[in-house]
Amino acid sequence: MHQPSLLARRVALLLSGALLAPVALAQVAANQAVANQPVAAASEVATADAALPAQLQDIDVHIESVRKRFDVPGIAIAIVKDGRVVLERGYGVRELGKPEAVDAHTLFAIASNTKAFTATGLSMLAEDGKLSLDDRVIDHLPWFQMSDPYVTGEMRLRDLLAHRSGLGLGAGDLLYWPGTTYSNEEVARRLRHVPLTGSFRGQYAYDNILYGVAQLVIEKVSGQSYEAFLRTRIFAPLHMDETRYNADALRAGDNVATGHAKADFTHLQPAPRMTWSNVAGAGGIYSSVHDMGKWMRVQLAGGVYEGQGESARRLFSQKRQQAMWSVITPIPISTPSVPELLPAKPNFLGYGEGWQLSDYRGNKLVWHTGGWPGMVSRLTMVPELGLGVIVLTSAEQGGAFNAITMRVLDAYLGAPRTDWTAAYGAALAKAQEKADDSWRKHLAARDAESTPSLPLTGYAGTYRDPWYGDVAIEPHDGKLRMRFTASPAMVGVLEHWQHDTFIVRWDQRWLNADAFVNFALTADGGIREMRIEAISPRTDFSFDFQDLRLVPVARDTAR
Repeated sequence: MHQPSLLARRVALLLSGALLAPVALAQVAANQAVANQPVAAASEVATADAALPAQLQDIDVHIESVRKRFDVPGIAIAIVKDGRVVLERGYGVRELGKPEAVDAHTLFAIASNTKAFTATGLSMLAEDGKLSLDDRVIDHLPWFQMSDPYVTGEMRLRDLLAHRSGLGLGAGDLLYWPGTTYSNEEVARRLRHVPLTGSFRGQYAYDNILYGVAQLVIEKVSGQSYEAFLRTRIFAPLHMDETRYNADALRAGDNVATGHAKADFTHLQPAPRMTWSNVAGAGGIYSSVHDMGKWMRVQLAGGVYEGQGESARRLFSQKRQQAMWSVITPIPISTPSVPELLPAKPNFLGYGEGWQLSDYRGNKLVWHTGGWPGMVSRLTMVPELGLGVIVLTSAEQGGAFNAITMRVLDAYLGAPRTDWTAAYGAALAKAQEKADDSWRKHLAARDAESTPSLPLTGYAGTYRDPWYGDVAIEPHDGKLRMRFTASPAMVGVLEHWQHDTFIVRWDQRWLNADAFVNFALTADGGIREMRIEAISPRTDFSFDFQDLRLVPVARDTAR
């Protein structure tokens, strides 16, 4: 998941960067000379805080205050400067109520920070001569289909990476969020039914599903599973030995953090470990700040991971990096939700190939965030300074990673000290206030004396959406229960709200996705369709209920 909303949690549009200027290319070249050693060399990690600027000498105190303010059980951070890892450290515990501490080697879900790995994979195959980013998707996946035939025929590989397809925000996410039984290819094939809400290449709208398609292209072109491609082509050369393809690849004895969510947005609890085996290219990877420091060093070194000059060993060329770090899709810049965040407002904002691009205090930023049930993260680089910072956290609080990141950026930019913890805390409070106001409006509009038009059993049955599939409404102990048939976590009780509208309250309270369920009736009193919409503006955008068009299925055709 960009913290006025949970969109801020995962896409985090609070900071920015710029196109790679000539001075940035010069800095990249300089960084390559510093980073000639293999990126795994342990000697590259500075052991003394003396390597940090004055404003970060109290970094431990700062991070502990952030943990307390945002109620985060565990945080890990790494800072790279001029080819060296100057800090890698963990704070707090791996799981609430247990003693095991977070350290630099603790694995977290990096979620959408995976997207840069997927974009890099396509770039590497392009430099192998096996594809071009200008190829049509159907050149490699002939069965690929969007809901519009023109878009199907014109969709290029680059479009898969740039969030400009015409799909709405998070479109299709329920096919794998918070976890489904669909395969990766089945998710991609269902795209033909996912509605387009904008024009092709006309506007920015963040999606995940097309990165799953990019994963399939990598597998088809390379002849390897995506797991094998990552392991052999990226993880092994960089000695990212701790990094795992997804949650299914975690091993017994791995040092892994547990994610935490505030059930009902109030009380913190561990969230079940999840996997995105069916769209790993969008957000599957688990990694540590120790390994992500190696990833940042290679990025800041222009793709070089060993050697120098003509003999340098590279993941990708500077030319390819410049393409990945160039704006493809401009992103509208909104005014921050609270005045305390105005200094972080960018002058421009855009998306490249797997990277957010913006500016801060006249410096280009290359960055991305990641959001996962129970975990959020942020990776940020300032190419002109040879600076990178990765913050991994085990709670759904983007304010935490933003407050830490901004403190690090200000320290290296020589900016005045700003209380970013208070600023992002104010944004969090504003988001809660907005959610409370929204709920009060619903209460004021409710006709609490109204009754359903039908007996409860009249609403029971199987309802089918063209892209998601089946949702079942079943009688149980005098109540109705809703079950998303492909999503094991999405089971809950329907409570009557008013007229023919109910509220589904999910058994898994950490989902924070209770929703209105509205039944529309025919003139003869039958059910025409069922619509669902999230109650709270804080519900994660990946619960894309609004795109569902659920209609009753005859009993003899229901699955």
